[in-house]
Amino acid sequence: MDYVTQIVDPPPSRTRLLLDGVRGLRKPKLEDAPLLPKERLVRSAVELSAAGISAYGRACGFRREQGVPLSYPHVLAFPLHLMLLTRPSFPYPASGMVHLANRIRQHQRLHEGQALRLEVFCERWVAHTKGQALSIATRAYSSGTLVWESDSLYLRREVKGPVGEPWEDALSLQEEGLLRTQRWMLPADLGRCFAKVSGDFNPIHTSLIGARLFGFRRAIAHGMWTLGRALAAQQPPGGLDQAQAHCDFKLPIFLPGQVALWQHPVSGTRREFEVRNFAGDKPHMRGLFVWNESHP
Repeated sequence: MDYVTQIVDPPPSRTRLLLDGVRGLRKPKLEDAPLLPKERLVRSAVELSAAGISAYGRACGFRREQGVPLSYPHVLAFPLHLMLLTRPSFPYPASGMVHLANRIRQHQRLHEGQALRLEVFCERWVAHTKGQALSIATRAYSSGTLVWESDSLYLRREVKGPVGEPWEDALSLQEEGLLRTQRWMLPADLGRCFAKVSGDFNPIHTSLIGARLFGFRRAIAHGMWTLGRALAAQQPPGGLDQAQAHCDFKLPIFLPGQVALWQHPVSGTRREFEVRNFAGDKPHMRGLFVWNESHP
C-alpha cells in the first residue's frame, strides 16, 4: 500500500487531540467496506529523555537499573495513534475503539538521550469475532536502522461482516503450575497519573462520570499501564538488547482495586504470565515476555 507521509513536528497538543476526538464522535454509517487510511505519520527525532523515562518508570514501577523500559516507546508514539483514529479519513469514532492486544519487538538496545524517528500507520484490517479490528503499526528507527516496533490491535465492536484476515494470534497459557507471585494495590487516581505520562486522557481511565458514560461503573486502568507494570516486575537489570512482549487484554481493571501477577516458575529468559484478580479466577491481561541475555 502506498502511504502519504506527513511529518508531525511538534506533536499536537492534548487539547487539540481531545477536540478532534469530540468532532469525530459522530460519523456517517458505512454502506461499504471500510477504507484503510493512507497517512503515515512521522516524528523525525524524538528523544528518549531521562526525565520522560523516569516519569514513566515511576508510574509503572521500573527501576533505573533496568534501562529503557521495553514498553516506553509506545507512549512516545501514542499521540500519533490518536491522530490517525481521530482523522476524518478514519471510518469509525475513536471513542468506540477498544485496545485488544499489543505486540512489541526490540531489535537493538535503547539508550537515554537517543533520538528515534517514529513512524505510525494503519497497517491492516483484521476480522475479529466481536467486530472490525484494526492493526496500527509503530516503527522506531535510529540512524536509519529499525530498532523497535509494535503492532497495536484496536476493535470496533458489533460491526457486521468485518473485513481482513481472521484474528488468529491470541496467546495461549497453560494453567497447570501457575502461581501468584505479586499483588498490586491500585489507587483511584492511577488512571489520571498514568495519563500524564502516556498522553492517553480517555475519560474511561480518568473520570468516574466519563467511565459511566461509556458503560463502566468506575474508571478503569489503562491496558498499557497493566503491560508496563507486568514488564517492570520481570525486566532484568542492565537493560535489554533484543526482546519481545506480547499481550492480550481481557477484563477491565476497575479503580481503585487490587490485582495479582500470576506466573509459571521462573526459568531462563522466557516468561508466560497473566494479570488476574487476587483470587485468580478473572483474567485482566495475558502476556509473553522473552529476551536475549545481554552481553557487556
